[in-house]
Formats: sequence, structure tokens, C-alpha cells
Amino acid sequence: MRQARRTRRAAWVGAVCAGLVVGGAGLTGCGGGSEDPDAGTNGVGKLSATKIQGKTQQAAKGATAVRLSGTLVSKGRTYKLDMRLKDSGGTGSVTSKGGTFQLLRVDKHLYLKADTDFWTHQGESGGEGEGSPADRAAAEKLGGKYVKVPPGDPAYQQLSGFTDKGLMLDGTLTLHGTLSKGDRVGSGARRVIRIAGDEGAGGTLDVSLAGTPYPQRLQRAGDAGTLRLTEWGKDFPLEEPGLNETVDYGKQLPTS
Repeated sequence: MRQARRTRRAAWVGAVCAGLVVGGAGLTGCGGGSEDPDAGTNGVGKLSATKIQGKTQQAAKGATAVRLSGTLVSKGRTYKLDMRLKDSGGTGSVTSKGGTFQLLRVDKHLYLKADTDFWTHQGESGGEGEGSPADRAAAEKLGGKYVKVPPGDPAYQQLSGFTDKGLMLDGTLTLHGTLSKGDRVGSGARRVIRIAGDEGAGGTLDVSLAGTPYPQRLQRAGDAGTLRLTEWGKDFPLEEPGLNETVDYGKQLPTS
């Protein structure tokens, strides 16, 4: 008798579920199983956090170009970046201490461009206000022009790093501590999986689940900034400025 009741109950449940599927509801509770969370993705979501990190680092290094924007905290100073980078150089803007300047590097040739206010501040010789008359005169000459930074200038190493694709990626894509895998978020081309170091204390990295597993967003460890990485493989023009766009600084660039 009990066997007969179980058989009838199973048949009834099967009939109801079949009706729901035909009707379009498709409830997974009727024994159809849960949907594969990685269906239609590049499959890296199935990997361990360590392997995901390896995949995304490999993808980033193989990309011909990238746009990197957001904030970066280094040695107590906050920089706001919007840089487009490739192997032969980079171009974009950097903001620090309220001042914004443009950087352009073509191979080993590095240029800096800023407005008059920026150069007035940088050239202040210890006086109050807008600096000495000589400082203001120099700022007027430099404002809006590209200044070529000599490779031997201390400022060259400090500034050229912002234009170095390999250096920027190596320095920003590192997570610290034990890696773990988090949730899949977003949809379509914006779908990502998050990996973290030390449960987030060592930084978090969102990796694309669509196409090539490029890194998309990095929260650096220790509140050291948040960066977005976009336009992977998208080329952009990179040319040295003309002679009428450049001017000689005339002395060593400030590094502060």
C-alpha cells in the first residue's frame, strides 16, 4: 500500500513539473537541477583563485594596450590617474596635491605638460603667494607646453613609471596573502568573478568572465587605491610633440 502511494505521489509530482516546464516556468525545484553559473562564460570561474590570478596576469601581459584609471596611493601621496599604456609608451593625466599634469612617453622620450598655475607652484622659491617674479616668468613660458624630461633627471624615473605598461601592471595586479574566490557578479560582457587576498584585506581583483579573462577592477591592499582597467588591446596614437609644442625647462625638474 505504501509503495503504491509513493508511486502515485511521484507520478503526480512528475506530471506537475512537466506541466510547469511546458508552461514556461521551468522551476529548478522540480528536479531539473541548478543552472550552471559558468554557462556561456570563458570558464575561469571554475578554477581556483590561484589559477584565476595566473590566467588574468598572463592575459594582461599579453595585451597590446590598456587604459588604467582611478586612484593610487604611494608613500602617503594620492594620485588620480587616467593613463593609456602600451609597450612603446603611454599618455594621459596625473593629479596630485590638487595639481594636474599630462604625461607623454614615446619609447625613451618623456614629456610633461601642465598649465601656468602648476609651474608657478612647482617653481616657488620659498616666498609667499605666487612665488618670485622669476618663478612667474618661467611658469608663463612653460604653461601649456610639453617639457622634455632628460633621462638623467631624477624626475624621469619618478614620472616615467606612470607611462610604463609592464611596471604599472606588475605593481597593481598583486594580491597579498592567501587567495580566495568570491561571487560572480554582473551580466553579459560585464560579468566578473572576484578573487581576494586575505579575505579582502590583501586586495580584491575582478576578472572578466567574458572573452579573455582580463582584470577589470582592482582594490589595492591597505586602502592604497582603486583602479579600473579597460580598453584592453585597443590601440591609440602615440607621437612625439612638434617643436612648436615643446619648450626647454632650463634646469632640473622638481621631484616633490
